[in-house]
Amino acid sequence: MKKYFQFDELGTNFRREIIGGITTFLAMAYILAVNPAVLSLADVPDLPDAMRMDMGAVFVATALAAAIGSILMGVIARYPIALAPGMGINAFFAYTVVLTMGISWQHALAGTFISGVIFILLSLSGIREKIINAIPAPLKFAVSAGIGLFITFVGAQNAGLIANDDAVLVGLGDFSDGNVLLAIFGIIITVILMTRGLKGGIFIGMVVTAVVGMIFGLVDVPHKVVGAVPSIAPTFGEAFGSFGDASFYSTQMLVVVLTFLFVDFFDTAGTLVGVANQAGLMKDGKLPRAGKALLADSTATVAGSILGTSTTTSYVESSSGVAAGARTGFAAIVTGVLFLLAIFFFPIVSVVTSAVTAPALIIVGVLMVASLGNIDWTKFEIAVPAFLTILAMPLTYSIATGIAIGFIFYPITMIVKGRAKEIHPIMYFLFVVFVLYFIFLK
Repeated sequence: MKKYFQFDELGTNFRREIIGGITTFLAMAYILAVNPAVLSLADVPDLPDAMRMDMGAVFVATALAAAIGSILMGVIARYPIALAPGMGINAFFAYTVVLTMGISWQHALAGTFISGVIFILLSLSGIREKIINAIPAPLKFAVSAGIGLFITFVGAQNAGLIANDDAVLVGLGDFSDGNVLLAIFGIIITVILMTRGLKGGIFIGMVVTAVVGMIFGLVDVPHKVVGAVPSIAPTFGEAFGSFGDASFYSTQMLVVVLTFLFVDFFDTAGTLVGVANQAGLMKDGKLPRAGKALLADSTATVAGSILGTSTTTSYVESSSGVAAGARTGFAAIVTGVLFLLAIFFFPIVSVVTSAVTAPALIIVGVLMVASLGNIDWTKFEIAVPAFLTILAMPLTYSIATGIAIGFIFYPITMIVKGRAKEIHPIMYFLFVVFVLYFIFLK
């Protein structure tokens, strides 16, 4: 097993991989609670039951899809990258497709299934891998740094460190709130551990923060260890019923499927590049085994849609596991197994609150922006698209949108500078795709 995962070549061992896998799981565990709430539209009152997905079934589907995707990624692609139903795309699924457009959640699952099948075909053909490898190195470094800022923003927002401000959009949160103070405590502890060079400092910081939170009553102490497993029957296989319904074949559904395709493709591409770069796994600016990683991702989306959840994608929170020492797919397998166990031990998983995960996400952001040093900022034609890629991710709250904006400006600045021959033909194609995306889909 050590030989298969190249432990010696990558300078890792079972202990580091296990700690990394656990850290990634803890950073992602929130999805087990958040995804069922989003897809069931739990915060929207007075809706017909037919519009709501069953929370218990979605919880099981979420855990199983995450387990399948993470284990496939670990075994096939051997990357320390875990998967789960994606945040953002699940909100589009629930609040835009179902709530606003009036499309049934069964149809939405069918759309997710179709997008996954298309991605499998694109992955097998090698097209997705060619696109990722055609992205110039400076933009890959920019994507990595942008993701770092994005997940820092997400962590700070979820913990209440920053909050909505009607005058200037965002501002400092309520520092008299106990959960905000707990997050600050976690950041300080984690910074101390990381500064001291302690391996697994992020993981230890999360554990200490959770324990302190329970002591002060900010984190609920689990009353039981094992809970009953909900039935997955209400959502399992429901996607297939839509294919026999004439209303499924509409322009609206075409837009939905295209959106699923776009967001999953470039969120996944950005995450793969960012996390692999952080782990030092990029070779000559290219991502080894990219095709296998993309195949694992698309297969997980198909499996998730059959089980009963929105698009499954690679998670940027995997970078927390990399920061804790993970370098191989063994860590992703550990994360996948923990998602399986979470089905039975959900009461324990519930102690991982946003205040507990925020320090990990913020510290990981610090580590990921180190890639800024690899960008030649003295060349304006490179600096502009790189800067816009980085800036747009947190400001638009979307990895995919940040990539789109940067990739639109890259051909423009390079052509004006007289460096058109250095642009890969695929980048011209992506320029057109992204322009059309902003015109028609946004």
